[in-house]
Amino acid sequence: MPRRHLLASALLAAFVAPVAHAEDTTDIDRITVSASTSRVPDSEAALPNTITIIDQKQLQQQLAVTQDLSQVLANLIPSFAPSRQKLTNSGETLRGRKPLYLVDGVPQSTPLREGGRDGHTIDPSMIERIEVIHGANALQGLGASGGIINIITKRAPRQDGATFQDVSVSGSSALPHESDSTGYRASYLFGTRRGSFDFVGGASYASEGLYYDGDGNPLAVNAVQGDLMDSESYNLFAKTGWNFDEERRLQLTANHYELQGNNDYAVVNGNAVNGIPASSVRGTPLGEGPRNRSTSLSLDYIDKNLAGGYLQSQLYWVDFKGLYGSSDWGNFWGDGRDPAWWDQSQNVSEKVGGKFSWSRGDLFGLRLRATLGLDLARDTTSQELVRAGLDWVPETTYQSWSPFVQAEWWVSDSVMISGGLRYEHGKLEVDDYTTIPANAGGSQFVQGGTPTTSETLPNLGIVWEATDALKFYASYSEGYSVADIGRVLRAIARPGQRVDNLVDLKPVIADNQEIGLDYDDGRWIVHVAAFWSDSDFGSRLDYDAATQTYNVARERTEISGFEGSAAFQFSDAGRVGLAYASTDARYDSNKDQRVDADMPGANVSPDRLTAFWDQSWNATVSTRLQLSHAFDRDFQYPGVTASNDHFEGYTTVDVQTRVQLPVGYLNVGIENLLGEQYISYNSQVSPPRNDTYTAGRGRVLTVGWQHRF
Repeated sequence: MPRRHLLASALLAAFVAPVAHAEDTTDIDRITVSASTSRVPDSEAALPNTITIIDQKQLQQQLAVTQDLSQVLANLIPSFAPSRQKLTNSGETLRGRKPLYLVDGVPQSTPLREGGRDGHTIDPSMIERIEVIHGANALQGLGASGGIINIITKRAPRQDGATFQDVSVSGSSALPHESDSTGYRASYLFGTRRGSFDFVGGASYASEGLYYDGDGNPLAVNAVQGDLMDSESYNLFAKTGWNFDEERRLQLTANHYELQGNNDYAVVNGNAVNGIPASSVRGTPLGEGPRNRSTSLSLDYIDKNLAGGYLQSQLYWVDFKGLYGSSDWGNFWGDGRDPAWWDQSQNVSEKVGGKFSWSRGDLFGLRLRATLGLDLARDTTSQELVRAGLDWVPETTYQSWSPFVQAEWWVSDSVMISGGLRYEHGKLEVDDYTTIPANAGGSQFVQGGTPTTSETLPNLGIVWEATDALKFYASYSEGYSVADIGRVLRAIARPGQRVDNLVDLKPVIADNQEIGLDYDDGRWIVHVAAFWSDSDFGSRLDYDAATQTYNVARERTEISGFEGSAAFQFSDAGRVGLAYASTDARYDSNKDQRVDADMPGANVSPDRLTAFWDQSWNATVSTRLQLSHAFDRDFQYPGVTASNDHFEGYTTVDVQTRVQLPVGYLNVGIENLLGEQYISYNSQVSPPRNDTYTAGRGRVLTVGWQHRF
């Protein structure tokens, strides 16, 4: 066993003495995550990984302060990178790697051309809870190198004959108030259950004003990648189910989400080197405002007693379009016909697929459950230049079929062993294409190809429930992803290239080794975990100063870290807790197969501490006070001194109050209560750009009312 593993084991053993469980979002004592997340129905124990469940109560607390789902995740999960507070979530990693976003098990990510928009495809009012599995794994196939974030949508009432109507309205403003900072939103949901039929559906609308920093200055809009502020969004959602009997169910879910930037503001450059953030003024940028548009359908069928086992199957279709803001391409055509050409690109992605699994327990008279499954997927993605009518990234199709087997065996009343194998076979299809004329070296003809990949991905874990309150676990799992193929294909600048010969198309295999403990005695809840994640041929975002863009660098990467949290119920009405996460990430900069440089901040989160205090003051009033602190961090780049090699940490405090009224509830939230003025994490650690060097959001007041009829 490597020395670092021995050290971590010793630290864990030492921690048992003052045993203290995870932040208030983590229930570990035989937690049951949904089958759409774990792929195993009715699992008797937690997976041998760190798992976070953000339930409806916790979600409502956070949404009283912010409607940004990335911010919600960052507030509750310290190993999740600080939110960029933008439409783009590029750089928002989990344990230093990109997580896979799902909605009811349906993938939202576009890995073939990673556009950083997968965190905003559904309105928060349609969400029941969020389930997060930390660390690389292949449970859901392609893309979960950092973990899984599965968004579970609202459900119909459980009782036959029951009906509900949920109404919610809210408004927000910068403090002190600025007339153009006002935002408002409203949502309506209806749910009913009548015999074998159930239905839940709803609609939402939101309008966001301009954001202001702690000094009262307007934040800079992200003119290209997109912004949440100065935007309008709406969501239409419906889920209907038929229970043929107590064991068989068919369910159809449809969702359409659209967020459109208003394009009412232009960027005023700051000075990144001197620490002066960019700002915004009234203006009308060229083209349309950045936009996310996502439409999805999924059909789920469950049979709880098929050949003595549990069948779950899902067919899905996702149509996604992500429009980016306009950019000045200069002499785009290379012949001087238009020396000031502007254009904007759009990611277009269509996913169709199926997930099938059959699980049976009590095999051979043992407490043994085995799950057999098959996943099929087809992802077709391109990136087009809207005005030029050219494909910047050619249409690229990735097809995969992936059988898997998973088992869990309770060898005794206190010890459970789990393990499995997944075989991933993928084929990439790219036709002959020509790169755009604006590339270095001009347009280049590239011969298409159909490279294939296949990997066998194992996982193994053990859980020991030492007492009713104390549990230890250890696990090893591998995750499978592909590098941002679109960036590779669009950046070819040399003649005579063939898709089949592009080494950067090799897959990224990231492993996750983890050991941890959980303790829950009803008052104390404690979680501690150490993890290591290595990739022999990883994927790192590397900044090209000449083109001011990120490219994909492929080299060995090693990531290790620690997560710990404790919550204490000090009375029937009060609870306090804190959580801490630290991550160290390095890569091989000189190709000698030894890591020697820190991964830049665009790839990894800073060390973070969060704390909270929940209090019910009486039968009608409750509050939550929460703190988030990001620690200072220095980055060491071999032979390079850069302005982005230091991150200056910051602390924000939020408060939320919930008051029961004669009709409904009043929610009052203040984000960044103390008005902390800070530069966002991503702005500090990215190579300096005067237009995207942006402060974080200052003090914000949100007042809302909600009621269930």
